[in-house]
Amino acid sequence: MSKKLMDYFNKQPRLGTLSTSDKNGRVDSAYFGSPRMIDDKTIVMGTGKNRTYSNLLENPQAVFLIMEPGKSVSEWKGVRIYVEMKENETSGQKLDQIRAAIAEKIGQEAANKMIYAALTFQIKDIRPLADFGQGWGKSI
Repeated sequence: MSKKLMDYFNKQPRLGTLSTSDKNGRVDSAYFGSPRMIDDKTIVMGTGKNRTYSNLLENPQAVFLIMEPGKSVSEWKGVRIYVEMKENETSGQKLDQIRAAIAEKIGQEAANKMIYAALTFQIKDIRPLADFGQGWGKSI
């Protein structure tokens, strides 16, 4: 499953959401196109100095949701990946690599302005898009 999950997670183009909450439980959900699953336990991504980043500093628990529509609701595919932020780097090689990858698509100046930190997450749990009955979405 891990190779299949990694291929699905890293497929481009795609958008997924990252849901976070602050220390008081106020939630946020934001879309990201740049997260990369680098092995079966680790996800890395760049983020700006924004609400998502602030929430993760207060509460490192989060959920990535990736889905793709099917012809009908029962044919939608997706996965929910529960993670914990383990590293937060505002300088260094990992941040430079993430900015360089994003710069290929939007230019170096924009990547430098947009990406403030390189984050590393450990995968804690993986659940299908929907798990409340048969016929309500398929796992990847």
